[in-house]
Amino acid sequence: MSIAKRHRWMGLLAVMLIGAAFGATQEKPAAPESNVALLLTIHDAIGPATSSFFVRTLESARERNARLLILEMDTPGGLDSAMREMIQAILASPVPVAIYVSPSGSRAASAGTYLLYASHVAAMAPATNLGAATPVQIGGTPPPSGDKDRNDEDKGDADQSEPDTAMERKAVNDSIAYIRGLAELRGRNAEWAESAVRSAKSLTATAALQQKVIDIVATDMADLLQQMHGRVVKVVAGEVTLDTQQLVVERVETDWRTQLLAVLTNPNVAYLLMLVGIYGLLLEGYSPGAVLPGVVGAIALLLALYAFQVLSVNYAGLGLILLGVALMVGEAFAPSFGVLGAGGVIAFVIGSIILMDTQTPGFQIARPLVGGMALAGALMVLLMVSYFMRSRRQPVATGADQLLREPAVAMTDFDGSGPVRIRGEIWNAVTRAPVHSGQSLRVVRVNGLTLEVEPLDAQKQ
Repeated sequence: MSIAKRHRWMGLLAVMLIGAAFGATQEKPAAPESNVALLLTIHDAIGPATSSFFVRTLESARERNARLLILEMDTPGGLDSAMREMIQAILASPVPVAIYVSPSGSRAASAGTYLLYASHVAAMAPATNLGAATPVQIGGTPPPSGDKDRNDEDKGDADQSEPDTAMERKAVNDSIAYIRGLAELRGRNAEWAESAVRSAKSLTATAALQQKVIDIVATDMADLLQQMHGRVVKVVAGEVTLDTQQLVVERVETDWRTQLLAVLTNPNVAYLLMLVGIYGLLLEGYSPGAVLPGVVGAIALLLALYAFQVLSVNYAGLGLILLGVALMVGEAFAPSFGVLGAGGVIAFVIGSIILMDTQTPGFQIARPLVGGMALAGALMVLLMVSYFMRSRRQPVATGADQLLREPAVAMTDFDGSGPVRIRGEIWNAVTRAPVHSGQSLRVVRVNGLTLEVEPLDAQKQ
């Protein structure tokens, strides 16, 4: 190739590279705003799976330039960490978020109340309720019986009594400050929000609208969209006027990842995975080379540890469960006639009860499950104890004691010492009386590898 032609190719290549670089540096024009509203449903306790699903859907709404995200909700509450993650996503979202407590008969209790206060548009269907936002993990006590007869819709009669301990006061005051900040941000009733936390007050949908706790009471989705049209809301980028006419509502279904995470973070499932992991690894240790118990146990234990990492776990309870299992297993190797086994069952039950360090609905281990696993452990201990007791009454089946009860047969005529057959083995034997080949003998004593024998007829005499 000539020098001139080479220079032409190099020049063409340089032009192409400059053009590509220039095109890459140009900003892509913003996509036109979509006439779509994303709708997702949460009808369960607020946990890691629901918060992850909500945050990812909100990010998808931002990427698609959706006009609105609607969350249809019915929840008894949930974990504080999951709730705060969802609220942080709402506050930082350029896409307005409307939370709709629906259908009729639903509720937005505890964590659901905080989410309603954080939303850009708070709506409820008729015959729904919200409130009872006291942080239950501090062990709050119910109000006196006289308070039950009060009208919860009167915001001036909130019980202002303080919790007993400093830790409880810290938790309550932190929750009050948090929900009051949300109420001030959205221009909603901050006084009632405080009473919902301090005194676990609740409101119906109609009363919540009257007291400016929510913005809309809508009978269905069409009614909600109609009432939201033209409403001005404040998002992170500024004020936005909602245009919900001819809005296409696209329902977002939960994906396999969310469903799998929801299953794994179910406390009952995590509890069972932990037990499967522990017993699987123990079985692999007792039967090396079985492989399957070890593989299943390792996978189950890792999944359980992942679930415990995102759940509110009391590690004292986890330690008691491990101790209980170890004691029940120890009963098989160091028989204590039930002492180790009984202690193991007690430690196992106590650890299982306090394992989940929360009273949040939907995030506790079912008591029947704990009882069933404890009953299985107790039956195992009982079977081991009964087996040991029967074994104790049975004759010894090995060692010198067994040889003393087994008949021996002389293999040759001998007087003094000679070979005998016992249990299919040939032993050297000594005797004080002459014996004949094939004669039945009794073992009198075992001296190392030598048997002292005598004829059976001599014993009878």
